[in-house]
Amino acid sequence: MSDIHDAVQIRDESIRLGQFLKLANLIESGAEAKEVIADGLVSVNGEVEVRRGRQLRDGDVVEIGGMAARVSSQS
Repeated sequence: MSDIHDAVQIRDESIRLGQFLKLANLIESGAEAKEVIADGLVSVNGEVEVRRGRQLRDGDVVEIGGMAARVSSQS
């Protein structure tokens, strides 16, 4: 697991995994998000996640390909 977690600000209390991957610039498109999630290449809080619609909340850490980003909400 990566030691560096960039905090990525979200507007609401939660965000879907597919949206967050794009927001955090971990992937380039929604189609790519669908593929990498379906292929089991994305983990949330250290566990593989295969649901693109998984709701992420403040403090969740998403990792893909050695890059990691932490969800940060304004609330």
